[in-house]
Amino acid sequence: MVVFSGTVESDFLKLLPSDLDDKEKLIDFSASDFETLRQNLVNYVKATFPLDYNNFESSDFGVLLIEMMAAVGHIQSNKSDFLANENYIGTARSRDSVKRLLELIGVRMKGPISAAANASLTYQTNTVDSPSSLTVSASNRAITINSPEDGAPISYTLYKVNNNGTVDLTDPSEDLEFGVTATDSGVVSVTNAVLLEGALVVEAGTFTSPSQIKAVNLSRFPYVEKSAQVYITGKSETEGIYNEEENIYFASGATDKVFQITTDEIFKASVLFGDDSIGRSPALGDRYVITYRVGGGTRGNLAEGVINAQIEGTSFSSTDSETVTLTVENTSLATGGRDAESVAQAKRYAPLLFRTQDRLVTLPDFKAFANAFASNYGSTGKATATVRRAFSSANIIDLFVLERASDTQLRRATQEYKRQLLEAIQPKKMITDEVVVVDGLIRTFDIDITLNVEEKFRRNESIIIQSAKASILDYMNFNNTDFGESFVPQDLIRVLLKNETNIRFAEVTNVKSPIRVGFNEIIQLNNLAIKVEYI
Repeated sequence: MVVFSGTVESDFLKLLPSDLDDKEKLIDFSASDFETLRQNLVNYVKATFPLDYNNFESSDFGVLLIEMMAAVGHIQSNKSDFLANENYIGTARSRDSVKRLLELIGVRMKGPISAAANASLTYQTNTVDSPSSLTVSASNRAITINSPEDGAPISYTLYKVNNNGTVDLTDPSEDLEFGVTATDSGVVSVTNAVLLEGALVVEAGTFTSPSQIKAVNLSRFPYVEKSAQVYITGKSETEGIYNEEENIYFASGATDKVFQITTDEIFKASVLFGDDSIGRSPALGDRYVITYRVGGGTRGNLAEGVINAQIEGTSFSSTDSETVTLTVENTSLATGGRDAESVAQAKRYAPLLFRTQDRLVTLPDFKAFANAFASNYGSTGKATATVRRAFSSANIIDLFVLERASDTQLRRATQEYKRQLLEAIQPKKMITDEVVVVDGLIRTFDIDITLNVEEKFRRNESIIIQSAKASILDYMNFNNTDFGESFVPQDLIRVLLKNETNIRFAEVTNVKSPIRVGFNEIIQLNNLAIKVEYI
């Protein structure tokens, strides 16, 4: 037994071998794997205690201790590397880490975004008097259909389009009142309706604690971006509608009725309020009603006419009213639905957004903002900007946008979406700039490609075709291209040969030279035909 006397430090140093520095050379301090650490420890023991310990059989208790220490070192090393990587945006892999790092620079990762589609409501009436209006109760505004892809239910919520073309989002828990038109055959129709994907949720309660005044945790998820509406009733200075801000700390004053949405990794949302110095704080005893939608994602992007459901409504005429069965149908593509922003997407766009400093001055600023923009009426697929006319005092900037129709397809943006994008731009641009949101152009074309494959792989033809198709579609995905980028067949062949090891040669037979496009055009694949020839 060793007995320490004096200070622990001095007595411990006496126990160390005099040539410790030489022994340290036996240890690879850059090693992190178990086997290397184990061997380092074995070498060190052999050099330090050559006479006291020489049994390195795997069954020996001393070897057990060595392996335990090597295992601990291995775990600690990996943990240290992981933590170091998670503290830098370029190497972070965890969604939570990327989310927190981006919040430090004022950028928030986007959650699921819902699809939107124009809708019609029709019914047959037998009343003598022509109906003048139609009411759909709040309880009947939810429509659920089975997905044509996986059969799982998809929910949509019915909204009204105002006379000025805007979608009425003031209170999604209230009844909807529509004006109607009737034909001679007695068919009554409503066309100023919109379907937004996502199930409507209403949560109500009373502020009973100081922590609840600061934040209300919503129970349902995943939360659909920009779908929350907050109503507070109580003392006069706090009651009314609260408006969402990206960051409540940017609110203009203590009386601003604002809230902020934060989400966790599974997109469970919390509603944050001010503290009466920055943003108005609710008071104990106030009652709140929060409406929001859950769902979102690309699965809500459906073809025209796929949504076909029946709901109940009340038809009113000058003399009476009647309960009617309404047929609800989407009269346009349901577009704009987007899955939650991936880690890769966030790391790609966040530096661009941060560079703008929440203001739009240069053309890259406008492009970055539009590409990341999402509203309650869809999301941007691609955007670019150019100066139509430049003066010393004013610029006219054309912002070309295309809306996301699906995971791989783009389409012209709806008027409502372009209006919301322009509205979001106004407070961020220079006062002398005039911004015009313009439809981008889509250049579609077909690809006929021939693959040369060795004869021995003939039995794998279907697998080879499917794999080649996946590589081509990935290459042609609009996420991998931009406005003004030409299609070069040789580049596609190069990627195909790199990814598909069974293919000896490939040729695009119907496109021999690059397809050039304008600065406001983007290439999109229409049809793909693959033929296999054996050599």
